[in-house]
Amino acid sequence: MAATGSEQQGGKAYYVTTPIYYVNDAPHLGHAYTTVAGDVLTRWHRQRGERVWFLTGTDEHGQKIMRSADAHGVSPQEWCDQLVEGAWKPLWEHLEIGNNDFIRTTQKRHTDRVQEFVQDLYDKGEIYKGGYEGPYCVGCEEYKLPGELLDGEGEFAGQKLCAIHKKPVEILSEENYFFRLSAYGERLLAHYEADPDFIQPESARNEVLNFVRQGLQDLSISRSTFDWGIPIPWDAKHVIYVWVDALLNYATAVGYNENQEKFESTFPADVHLVGKDILRFHAVIWPAMLMAQGLPLPGRVAANGWLMVGGEKMSKSNLTGIKPQDLTSHFGVDAYRWYFLRAIAFGQDGSFSWEDFTARYTSELANDYGNLASRVAAMVGKYFDGALPAATADSEAEKAVHEGLATAVREADRKIGDQLDFQGGILAVFDFVKQVNGYITEQEPWKVAKDTSDEGLARLATILYTAAESLRAVAVLLHPVMPETSRKLWESLGAEESLGALDDQLVQEAGGWGRLPAGTKVTKGAVLFPRLEEKPTA
Repeated sequence: MAATGSEQQGGKAYYVTTPIYYVNDAPHLGHAYTTVAGDVLTRWHRQRGERVWFLTGTDEHGQKIMRSADAHGVSPQEWCDQLVEGAWKPLWEHLEIGNNDFIRTTQKRHTDRVQEFVQDLYDKGEIYKGGYEGPYCVGCEEYKLPGELLDGEGEFAGQKLCAIHKKPVEILSEENYFFRLSAYGERLLAHYEADPDFIQPESARNEVLNFVRQGLQDLSISRSTFDWGIPIPWDAKHVIYVWVDALLNYATAVGYNENQEKFESTFPADVHLVGKDILRFHAVIWPAMLMAQGLPLPGRVAANGWLMVGGEKMSKSNLTGIKPQDLTSHFGVDAYRWYFLRAIAFGQDGSFSWEDFTARYTSELANDYGNLASRVAAMVGKYFDGALPAATADSEAEKAVHEGLATAVREADRKIGDQLDFQGGILAVFDFVKQVNGYITEQEPWKVAKDTSDEGLARLATILYTAAESLRAVAVLLHPVMPETSRKLWESLGAEESLGALDDQLVQEAGGWGRLPAGTKVTKGAVLFPRLEEKPTA
């Protein structure tokens, strides 16, 4: 999808990445959660008028993918192609994800640059040959420290388990090449201290600090027990460790060693959005690799929590994986995008339930927001033949609404655009929606309409203008979160003709009062959030 908004040219792009996701299976709610967050963040910055680059993609190498492909009777490349084209890309289109690029780690633009990066490190003496034996989790594609393992019970009694996947680890012994990660511990700690916001939230930062302070071990960066990966350029018997391969996508996708102008105007990322289970790779290994290569470090690594169902992290391995389409077919795409960012504080674990989604949809979307839009359009149609009247009789009640909007814009922009507090920003907008509902209830325009004097008509016109102008601003503020619904409201208010495309409205200017001109044609469009049918049964 192409970038939107009035974008300033020149200068560095606001660069946001999601993790590149393993394609050993179809995407579930957890993958979509991080990707929607990235989409909302980048849409918000586009509507600040900034130049934005939003990257997502797929991680297609490693033993886990090789085994998944083998289990399905196809080659690893065929398996990746099937899933990327049949499941991953279609889901992002379905959810209206506006990524600028989609990188696959099997693409030549990536594999060639990865080999060059690793060769450079080897030539600098940052990589050496050694041997290693230890517990390895195929699911994590990572060697584990003894303290990170669980004692197995039941069918796994006597075995050591990965704490994340709850499956036995394998003891691997192989000749490897190692990156001198241990040499970067002090430099990493100094960076964390100099930039306290580099790792978010605070709990994630503390975890990484404790991990690095215990001392770093050199990192095995090659594998010789399987061949599905990028070959080590100086030793083809080895493939590059999948995490080194994967992390480099953030550089290769924006022109590393290929398009210097694009690279310099985009890299490094302003925000890496990651799940907390892959935090160490992004907050320890990735910046150390960049330090070794003399490249700038990202602005921040923001770790979201886990989505929980029945107290378990959502994943395919424990059967709590739910397809996003299971929810969008019932609640709609926009409600889906809204719900997870509104219901869960970004950075914390959150529980999903069908009942909670239903209750919030009905209360906040249908009753508070959707009903407000319907009532205002209906009253402008009934009392003014659909032509938005001018506000000529402002009072303290209208002044309070003006101030409420200014507060909502200021808070939403600060929380979403700067702090990645999606929940706080959305709540700031919906607090304003509640304020406008309260304003209409108190002003009782249906009673004011009975006063046919000039004074009564002026008062009625002012009430309805105030409500419609408030909705104009809400459409702008919620556009990054719920693009389709906001477009419908924008058209219903006649704003497309009078103010131009919704994409071009700047969020920081949304609070400027009086933008919607009197005389604009207001129409009662389709209900924004239809009444939910009964929950579908299996």
